[in-house]
Amino acid sequence: MSRTAEIGARGEDIATEWLREQGYYIVERNWRVGRYEMDIIAEHYDTLHFVEVKTRRKGGWQSAYDSIDEQKTRSLRRAAMAYRSMHRIRHNIQFDLIAITVYDDNSTSLEYVENII
Repeated sequence: MSRTAEIGARGEDIATEWLREQGYYIVERNWRVGRYEMDIIAEHYDTLHFVEVKTRRKGGWQSAYDSIDEQKTRSLRRAAMAYRSMHRIRHNIQFDLIAITVYDDNSTSLEYVENII
């Protein structure tokens, strides 16, 4: 596994644990269909959260927020539509972002942004 993949996997583990601590039920991790994928699908009350996780080293060239561009937004929507139709989900849905920053001393910080779309 590449260093970038290791950092990404660590970020998803941190995000998953944080969501659980907040009372979310993790429905899926790394769900894929065709060319679409969702990092985390979690349920909280009557809402199904499609959570994009972006892990960056401190000082990286692109912020987590900047990576959610029009193309990524379109991809997330299509993946959610596919998931809903395959599983006949009737919950409200919401798209969220968890931004993980990894610092030089290997510590991390987490920021949760709801309704990114």
